[in-house]
Amino acid sequence: MSKFFPPLSENSRKKINFEKYRCYKSKFSKELFSMIIAVDFDGTIVENKYPKIGREIIFAIDTLKALNKKGHQLILWTVRSGKQLEEAVTFCEERGVEFYAVNKSYPEEVHDETMSRKINADLFIDDRNFGGMLSWGEIYHMICPEESRIDVPKLKSGLLQRVFRK
Repeated sequence: MSKFFPPLSENSRKKINFEKYRCYKSKFSKELFSMIIAVDFDGTIVENKYPKIGREIIFAIDTLKALNKKGHQLILWTVRSGKQLEEAVTFCEERGVEFYAVNKSYPEEVHDETMSRKINADLFIDDRNFGGMLSWGEIYHMICPEESRIDVPKLKSGLLQRVFRK
């Protein structure tokens, strides 16, 4: 496993080589470029209460907004359609998540019965992944390993500092 990724929980996911999911401009450059990321809604962004909208899964919206800010294009990829799909899109938009496309590979795509609904994306984030759903923190640090270090501010002088002092 790459030194850039945080340690994963003890299970089969440790055997997956996540390095192949990092997108470089060339094999000689360590500069990352944006990816197209397809994200499921029920069970991934919110708890699965389909056809209702469940509670937001912790850090899902924050992570998606951070990926937007980094220039990644997000596709909402869900079984929802019609009014239920509109509700899901509105739920995300009200929280600041912008989608490049919804249930399509690109916004102008038009589906008919002769075409597959398969989405063209670099990554898929879904609660039904083989091996299970990773936490949103793990997902973010695998996509953006350059930010895997977090600076913890020093505690102000007081009781907490004395209790947690090394």
